[in-house]
Amino acid sequence: MPTPITSTSSRDIAGLSQHLSNVKLSDSSPYDLIDTDAALSSVVETLLRLPTYPPSIYIDLEGEKLSRHGTISIMQVHVLPSKRTYLIDIHILREKAFKVCGSSGQTLKTILESCDIPKVFFDVRNDSDALYKHYKISLAGIQDLQLMELATRRTGRTYVNGLAKCIERDGALSSTEMLRWKNCKERGVRLFAPERGGSYRVFNDRPLSEDIVKYCIQDVHFMPRLWDRYNGTLSFAWRKRVETASKERVTLSQSQSYVSHGRHKTLGPRNWLLL
Repeated sequence: MPTPITSTSSRDIAGLSQHLSNVKLSDSSPYDLIDTDAALSSVVETLLRLPTYPPSIYIDLEGEKLSRHGTISIMQVHVLPSKRTYLIDIHILREKAFKVCGSSGQTLKTILESCDIPKVFFDVRNDSDALYKHYKISLAGIQDLQLMELATRRTGRTYVNGLAKCIERDGALSSTEMLRWKNCKERGVRLFAPERGGSYRVFNDRPLSEDIVKYCIQDVHFMPRLWDRYNGTLSFAWRKRVETASKERVTLSQSQSYVSHGRHKTLGPRNWLLL
């Protein structure tokens, strides 16, 4: 889902824009747009045959007001072993995205609901809310990167960080990667953010613009680095706490009382404050 961009020098971005525009997305971030039954069936089989440690599957969603009150347009699924990202077109496929079977008879719904297939999200709450409300998907096997980052802190566990801050601070990006990432983020935000004159409807325009495709891919592309960074510092006890809190986030997101937006979303688990 969209994350705020850290302020950066417009001069830096402008200076690199021409250079970065010559860098092909496929050079560093191979991807496939999945908008047919046949393509989805193949992806399902790919996802079923992946190693589980470290997690192979990293997921993010984009949409208009992503929650039970909005829509899901794109599901980005990044596969670590192949470093390939699948952009599953929920806007086009609708319910079929979760019902089309692979050759084994399994579906994307099967994968998302499996406790045995780990899937990494960053702040799973609104993604889970939208999937459960619109498509009856009850996520399981979730590792929430936002909670993992919070768990690595020795103190100051009151507030969680956003994905952009985590990537900038902990993603170990080279200077070129950092500037490319910020440039890509800025271009995407200009297209979808209403306060910047954009509209979230761009996620439903077909064909997707190149800038939106890059925006969809970029964050999920760096999530494995964050997982590796945070997992390497967590004790067994804190891994269990993250596992429990991730499940609690999914359960909360499925409740009738869940509120998808607000300042309360910036708070970490209350029972972590005294640990």
